[in-house]
Amino acid sequence: MDKTALLVIDVQNDFCPGGALAVADGDAVVGVINAMLADFPVRVFTQDWHPAGHGSFASSHPGKAAFETTEMPYGTQVLWPDHCVQGTKGAAFHPDLSTEPADLIIRKGANPAIDSYSAFFENDRTTPTGLEGYLRTRGVERLVLTGLATDFCVAYSALDAARLGFAAEVRLDACRAIDLDGSLGAALDQMRAAGVTLAGA
Repeated sequence: MDKTALLVIDVQNDFCPGGALAVADGDAVVGVINAMLADFPVRVFTQDWHPAGHGSFASSHPGKAAFETTEMPYGTQVLWPDHCVQGTKGAAFHPDLSTEPADLIIRKGANPAIDSYSAFFENDRTTPTGLEGYLRTRGVERLVLTGLATDFCVAYSALDAARLGFAAEVRLDACRAIDLDGSLGAALDQMRAAGVTLAGA
């Protein structure tokens, strides 16, 4: 496991029950992830970290409702309820998540014009977060991904990891999904096709 990193995606209050963009049973991942942390020499956490009025928020598009889509310069964008606004309680990690072991915390989605699902790239698919370089310098070759939500930020991160040449495994027991119009099934199919290992179901 010496060249394996644990990636903990967006286990934040707004994605847990009671949050602005709650994932069903989202807080159930916390205990599973906490139990895994000691097994990995490299642990990276991500946070959605949006400025107020972010372009992915439905409230930024008059006449549009949450979960509708719009076209952005980088492609089709799902419009979300306002969530994970910088400095708010909703953007904070779940209070029971053990964040002390984190070697690195990546904050993504801070550019008001581009959403950012993946831990590696913003949604234009080209603007890097810096995570790849960090993992390379740490000698990491394999990633185990956990967190929220399986079908968006976890899947995008796993697909990018595979595309960049990392061996990627998603621990489904340590993830929960939004499943918007069949998005979970589609994401699982995409990950399998890309060579991502799906474990712990």
